[in-house]
Amino acid sequence: MATDRLTAEIEARTRLVVLSPHLDDAVLSCGALLARLRPRTPVTVATLFTHSGPPPHTLSARRYLRQTRASDAERLYASRRDEDRAVLDRLGVSWQHAGLPDGLFRRRQRQGAGRRALARGVPELDHVYPTYRLHLSAGRISDQDAGTVRQVADVLSELTAPGHALVLAPLAVGGHVDHLLVRTVAERSRQRVVYYSDFPYNQEYDVDPAFTRRHALVRCDWESGLDDKAELIRGYRSQADALFPRGSIPRAPEVYLLPDESAGATP
Repeated sequence: MATDRLTAEIEARTRLVVLSPHLDDAVLSCGALLARLRPRTPVTVATLFTHSGPPPHTLSARRYLRQTRASDAERLYASRRDEDRAVLDRLGVSWQHAGLPDGLFRRRQRQGAGRRALARGVPELDHVYPTYRLHLSAGRISDQDAGTVRQVADVLSELTAPGHALVLAPLAVGGHVDHLLVRTVAERSRQRVVYYSDFPYNQEYDVDPAFTRRHALVRCDWESGLDDKAELIRGYRSQADALFPRGSIPRAPEVYLLPDESAGATP
């Protein structure tokens, strides 16, 4: 499919709001498109989960810190925020950091004194998503995360008021809860939404066909500007080596899913 439908969707609105779960997702999945839009459309990249949390950390969180060669979570996330600001400033787009804790570090809000005491020795008991594989990347939003859903919805509402904005939201390819949570909020909103396929996870996992059918979405591949995208991604120095351990960043088209007007989809 030609990119004309995507360009038409963007130009039909006065501005573009890109929802980025983490401090790199927007550029990983949409960097080439953002570079093309820079002189033509007002763009705001809103990153939701931009902070860590205090120790003690779960085993999964400690593994992530080792993977990124970080000894302190707060310093790591401060560096990640700096990296994100630098890349987005270079692209010439506006940005906003919502300040919510990353899923690896989100804690339960209500629990008894006994559980809190045990959690000092077993931090998993204190966290909404105790493990990465069984919880954070399992494609299910915990009931304990209802407050986070409301916070993300408040951020989106503020960003899109007044109306006439187009929202880009993740498809949650790969099942990461933070991506799924953001997709869910966008899906429930009254905004016009185009979904982007989460790179690099879409190199290994497929888009959820049930979600695509439910919203009558059609695929659009974006290939303009891909030659410069790897350099943008490498601006996220703390993450690039962990995401691409072989050293090379695949040159893959950006994938967007748009409402199929012929199917009678509604904004």
